[in-house]
Amino acid sequence: MKTIIVEGVVHRDEPRLLLKFEKDQTLIDLIRTIPNCRWSKTHSAWHVPDNSVSKSHLVRLTVKDLTIRWSDQKSVAKAIRHKPKPEITNPPPPFLTDIDKFKQYMNQRRYSDKTTLHYCEGLKVFLQFTGKPIPDITNKDLERFNFDYVIRQNYSQSFQNQVINAVKLFFRSIYGVKFNVDAVERPRREHKLPNVLGKEEVKRILESSTNIKHRTMLSLIYACGLRRSELLNLKPLDVDSKRGLLIVRQAKGNKDRVVPLSEKTINMLREYYKAYRPKQWLFEGQEKDIQYSDTSLHEVLKVAVEKAGINKPVTLHWLRHSYATHLLESGTDLRYIQELLGHKSSKTTEIYTHVSTQSLQKIKSPFDDL
Repeated sequence: MKTIIVEGVVHRDEPRLLLKFEKDQTLIDLIRTIPNCRWSKTHSAWHVPDNSVSKSHLVRLTVKDLTIRWSDQKSVAKAIRHKPKPEITNPPPPFLTDIDKFKQYMNQRRYSDKTTLHYCEGLKVFLQFTGKPIPDITNKDLERFNFDYVIRQNYSQSFQNQVINAVKLFFRSIYGVKFNVDAVERPRREHKLPNVLGKEEVKRILESSTNIKHRTMLSLIYACGLRRSELLNLKPLDVDSKRGLLIVRQAKGNKDRVVPLSEKTINMLREYYKAYRPKQWLFEGQEKDIQYSDTSLHEVLKVAVEKAGINKPVTLHWLRHSYATHLLESGTDLRYIQELLGHKSSKTTEIYTHVSTQSLQKIKSPFDDL
């Protein structure tokens, strides 16, 4: 008897359904037909979006001697009542050729690998959905895609905006046509507050790592407000210990910036360097000259959070948010924080004023006067 255990999890700040089962190629081929199905090295399992579409696909899996065990039976009942959309067929070869041209264009324009990947994937989904020759595609198709695909399948606002931006750039760059995306309704912008840890919580996380490399990586993210990719792309020469600076090269938006390094951070880096002697990358994997992996870094944080006894879905970006908020609370000018974080607009940095307790704690509630 084959069994798939379906468990709800939060993976990279996104609700997902974790699918646990003994390795079986037939089952793997079936679940990979579910939209946005991915493999997680962290959980060592396949996972799909936690929405009615994924659940309805799972309910309708037709394999002999298969049992599906759900952690949430109420959601299963809703999924059974949900009528799934027909499968989207693969695009004809001309679509793939155009997508390759689009990818080459983005690479020539020096878009980041991540942006190029997301735009090409989003564009492919859109072209598959329309099923039309590209010259026949209109604004109405994009509006229909937003309603029938994005909204009904409960995809994120960021995914919706990515597809709209990809379609706009694709038609302008490959076909020389200005697709009128301004006439397409975009989702209302979300105004989420950044997740911030207290200083004591940060200290517990950093001190829980006994491995010097792990502790140094997590500490440097918090000490310098680094993004995950910025940490992994650091090289030994980027540490200027004499001037007390860390050089962050070609970060988001292809921008360089410098971040101050305290004496405490420099001493920590010296201790790490003596132990590991990195050459190509500041933080290398088990093999020399191989960059430390994104997945392994996530696992390092996960273990540290568990050891620290913190029951929050902490991500690496929480450390960056905490760095900015703690700087603001200590009196650092917002303009300097903007430079340290590498923000293009001051409006992006201003969000930390909403979570800083520096001024909020001085406000006295009228309830206290009753």
